[in-house]
Amino acid sequence: MCYKSYETEGLTCMLVFAIIAAVLGMFQFGYNTGVINAPQIILQEFISDIYEKRTGNVITDGFNELIWSITVSIFAIGGMVGGISGGAIANRFGRKGGLLLNNIFAILGGALMGLSKVSRSIEMLIIGRLIIGFNCGLNTALVPMYLSEISPVSIRGGLGTVNQLAVTVGLLLSQVFGINFLLGTAQGWPYLLAIAIIPAVLQLCLLPLCPESPRFLLISKQQEFHAREGLKRLRNSSNIEKDIEEMKAEERASQHEVKITMMELIKNKRLQLPLIIGIIMQLSQQLSGINAVFYYSTGLFVAAGLSEETSKYATIGVGCVMVIMTLVSIPLMDRAGRRTLHLYGLGGMFIFSIFITISLLVKFMYSWVTYLSVVSTLGYVVFFAIGPGSIPWMITAELFSQGPRPAAMSIAVLVNWLANFVVGLVFPHMQKGLSDYTFLPFTALLAIFWTFTYKKVPETRNKTFEEISALFRRDEVLNANGMNIDTTSRYRSTEGPVAEEKSVESCQLHDFHHCWEMDELQHTEKTREQILNHLGVQA
Repeated sequence: MCYKSYETEGLTCMLVFAIIAAVLGMFQFGYNTGVINAPQIILQEFISDIYEKRTGNVITDGFNELIWSITVSIFAIGGMVGGISGGAIANRFGRKGGLLLNNIFAILGGALMGLSKVSRSIEMLIIGRLIIGFNCGLNTALVPMYLSEISPVSIRGGLGTVNQLAVTVGLLLSQVFGINFLLGTAQGWPYLLAIAIIPAVLQLCLLPLCPESPRFLLISKQQEFHAREGLKRLRNSSNIEKDIEEMKAEERASQHEVKITMMELIKNKRLQLPLIIGIIMQLSQQLSGINAVFYYSTGLFVAAGLSEETSKYATIGVGCVMVIMTLVSIPLMDRAGRRTLHLYGLGGMFIFSIFITISLLVKFMYSWVTYLSVVSTLGYVVFFAIGPGSIPWMITAELFSQGPRPAAMSIAVLVNWLANFVVGLVFPHMQKGLSDYTFLPFTALLAIFWTFTYKKVPETRNKTFEEISALFRRDEVLNANGMNIDTTSRYRSTEGPVAEEKSVESCQLHDFHHCWEMDELQHTEKTREQILNHLGVQA
């Protein structure tokens, strides 16, 4: 029944089930990113109490702040290690297998944090944060990869946005559970941190019922039978030949890229442009200033003139807006396109970051400026959800074929977590040093990211992985400079022949990397002559 209802969309019951099971990992990432902020004062009191009972001395404010900073930031360090391990784990255990294995770390980390109070151990709290950080870093590499590989091309963008939806739901629940009359208390904080065990156990129950990535099985493991069986379950149909042929075309085009390492990816000149695009897209998410809003929104609202109690509820309101706008962006992803939405998102954030700065500068002059601060922050979050919130996770997986994709995701996730760590570390000092001008550096960075996206990022909507990879393999025909590329158009060089690019289906030389990589084909003159004739090139 589910399949018949959504047949035209490619959305089936099994596909929905697999998506829900997988994005529990991204929920984990969102929840553990936000959960540590609400009980900060209570946890610092816990650190002071343990230190005094162990040493008999009162802890200094500086040392307390140091231990607290380690407790918070070690999550990002674990995330970097997990992110950089993602490619190797995805290749060795598979996408689904890696996610299942990763839940061991979530349960271990959650248990250590939850038992740290009864054990009266600061070390358990810190090690638990490190391990749960590793789990979240691995999730941010594996989940987008798995979703992009099981999704039909026509709805891959919308389903990729579900990644960010899970993150925002996790952030929102961490804010709600952390308020004073729920779990944000001296008795409740161990349970608040231990909740991380629940999505891990749930994923261990649900994910075994889902198929492994058919693309991984066919291209990486050469298990065509199992790939076909998985596709039949995901599509709820035996008519899967189009998907299989598309995967085989990608396999033929990327045979020389099998098991590519991160260093090989960095050194590969042909893959440098998509790698740079993937890295800049990740930076545009983390260096946009959104984490400053997530981590310090309550303080920003207080600085703008709201009471502390009102500021806490305004922060929860920010989380609600994030969830709602991420839901709104799901259908837009495959209609407007990734590049277009990313440009709108960065542009809107640029404008509202200026308004946030203005509201901080004139807060003492007019009473209504307080509300301008709230509206500007909400607008900032709305445009983040439209573009930079979800697109970087999705587009990095789309820019690469099967061979280099795991290594590319590892590098991108490492950069994302590193930028996350830097913002969390530097922003408090920026607040002290720049005061009301704190958001100006983010305004400048947003302008840079918008310009880069406009000039260099290609549109990937409704393109297969091989078609996207091919955009970076035909520099002699056109430059993938971010403009929408019509695959049925003609391209004319300043001197030389005019070639008509034909559709993939009508191309008899599809095995030759979509027929435009003539220089890379070390074949005989006869083969070259056949290619020239096929392209309609006149001598």
